[in-house]
Amino acid sequence: MFKENAPRGKSKETKANILGHAIRLFRERGFDSATMRDVANAAGVALGAAYYYFPSKEAIVQAYYEDVQAQHAQRVAAALAEKRYGLEDRLRIAIEKKFDILKNDRKLLGALFRYTADPEHPLSIFSAANRAVREQSMKVFTMAVGDEKLPDDIRAILPMALWALHMGILLYFIYDQSAEQARTHKLIEGATRMFVRVLAVAKLAVMKPVRGSLSSLLREAELFPELDRPVASTR
Repeated sequence: MFKENAPRGKSKETKANILGHAIRLFRERGFDSATMRDVANAAGVALGAAYYYFPSKEAIVQAYYEDVQAQHAQRVAAALAEKRYGLEDRLRIAIEKKFDILKNDRKLLGALFRYTADPEHPLSIFSAANRAVREQSMKVFTMAVGDEKLPDDIRAILPMALWALHMGILLYFIYDQSAEQARTHKLIEGATRMFVRVLAVAKLAVMKPVRGSLSSLLREAELFPELDRPVASTR
């Protein structure tokens, strides 16, 4: 995924070179064992240069998160442009493409996931430092939903709901010991199928009061800050 022998002439290339070697070391030795000096030596740069581009190992991981998300957006956009898919297939593609990118990083992600419960830690995907990454991920799911006919209140919640679904599957994926994580792929198929069926019921007019209550609850709990923006009346 990362180039490990990128040219070192330009700042952008030097940064990519350091990032690539750092992630390789984290994969091989573990996040805790590899040091910034190890990263600098592997990348063939001075320790000061490594710190110039990445002030800490946490900053390297945040750059890794950003890189993964950029690749995710590109791969999903390319896949959805191939032909016109139904909603279930679009959602499945959106989730599958993320796991295609992460298939060699299960051990690394397992080490990083222990920080998830601490929202103040920069490595937690729920931290303020990673808000942009979360928002970019939700935009991918917005892309997957596309122009599907949905009530506006559901459309407002859906990207976060899909993001949460894929994060739950990611945890399963990390610990899935089946060959090529076949069980995770089965889970993705079943989860997206069930999600679409539940969505079909949720968008019925009779469910509008329930959706309104749910939106209010989420807003009050500040779980979905984007709901603070005015939402058009539901169809």
